[in-house]
Formats: sequence, C-alpha cells, structure tokens
Amino acid sequence: MKDVLGYVMRVKYFVATDTALLEFSTNPPVETREVNENIYVDLDSKGRVVSMTIEHAGQSGDMNEFLFQRIPANMPA
Repeated sequence: MKDVLGYVMRVKYFVATDTALLEFSTNPPVETREVNENIYVDLDSKGRVVSMTIEHAGQSGDMNEFLFQRIPANMPA
C-alpha cells in the first residue's frame, strides 16, 4: 500500500501482550530471524525487511507515548 509520498508504515501496539509490531511492507514474509529473545524480523523473498516484532515492548522502552517524525530528504543533518 502506498500513500501520496511513498510507502505506508504501520505501527501496532498490543497492550494485552505488550507487543509492538512495525510493518514496513505489504510483501508476504518468507523467513523470520530472531535478533534476540524479544525481537524478530520478518523478511520477504528478496531478503528485505517486511516487519519487526518486539515482545515485552513496555519493559524495553516507554510505550506510554509514541511519536513519529518524517524527515525530508533535503533537510540538513
């Protein structure tokens, strides 16, 4: 799925399980890799990241607030 400026990224936080899901693509995942015991990355058939799951997200970081900022490509660092 695309928006006006490019691809859409979705972030879902499941309170009941304290799990965060970051979806970067609508491509179907074909492989899941464990980064550590709480973080998993799903890859598509070309090895590109499709999604990331963070279990126990509230214990790993502050999930009381989520902020998102889109930085334009031409913005100085």
